[in-house]
Amino acid sequence: MSELAPWQQRQYDQAIGALTEGRLGHALLLMGPALMGKREVALRLSRRLLCATPAADGQACGACRGCRQFEAGTHADFKHVSFIPNDKGDKLRSEIVVDQMRALGHWFALTPQLGGAQVALVEPAHALNTAAANALLKTLEEPAPGRYLLLVTDQPGRLPATIRSRCQRLEFRLPPRDEAEAWLAAKGHGPQARQRALDAARGHPGLAADWLDGGHLALRGDVMNELDALAEGRRAPVELATAWLGDELAPLRLRFAAEAVLDGLSHRLAGAPAPGLTLPGDFQKLSAWFDAANRLRNQLRLPALRHDLALAGLLLEWRSMFKDTARTGARR
Repeated sequence: MSELAPWQQRQYDQAIGALTEGRLGHALLLMGPALMGKREVALRLSRRLLCATPAADGQACGACRGCRQFEAGTHADFKHVSFIPNDKGDKLRSEIVVDQMRALGHWFALTPQLGGAQVALVEPAHALNTAAANALLKTLEEPAPGRYLLLVTDQPGRLPATIRSRCQRLEFRLPPRDEAEAWLAAKGHGPQARQRALDAARGHPGLAADWLDGGHLALRGDVMNELDALAEGRRAPVELATAWLGDELAPLRLRFAAEAVLDGLSHRLAGAPAPGLTLPGDFQKLSAWFDAANRLRNQLRLPALRHDLALAGLLLEWRSMFKDTARTGARR
């Protein structure tokens, strides 16, 4: 097994400490920003709960029958619930549906085949539709000894309060800057690259690593250049929208655009020089544009025919707001 990041290890140790003291709940909610390693911790904990001879350090032994089956992906007492194919079988559903939760409830009612615990991992838990959430609630209200339900989400607010209130929480938070830098350094990223990435990711080490590994920091600079050209009339909104939708990185481009506005607003409110944009004075319009950009970024994940028009309209509004301003400062 790979070594856990420090912030992952803290949450794992918290869960194992509760298990050792007999305080571990039958339902755990692993929550926090995306790319913080919640799923890895959930899997590590699942393996430990299903281990017949755990080690003294809180880890699974890796040698018992349960550990071997878990490693092979064949453990009969572990269930991973996520998106399933639609009725046509040509793509995955965008929700976790009620039949899946009903099946999970029936599964929990069975006798464990290896005679130990049963563990179910549901991710992303916020994808439960209303009927599925209601079915899961029934399972939560009828806990049985040795049955564990792990819910993983980066949007806990989308889960009904009735579910959240019945779960023991493991909350993943952004680590201190020096800890994040040390972790990125251990992954082989140099000082300048990791500092730039952490600045762009607002201290989020998982996001910084993802952007560094994928070469996306260069894309961030490209987005700023393209928005500059848009404001100056050197690019047309429809043309730029078509270009941005030409690959799967459109949501990331919109994220970078929205964060450019957020950075500018934050610096202006702090009385500091703008980090790259000279913002127009209408805070209300800027705030509305920021919100619209984030909404569209989420909508881009769903099938639709007119994302191009929505994005073109957003970029047209950008040009309208910024046409009388000039970029200042170095691009990052």
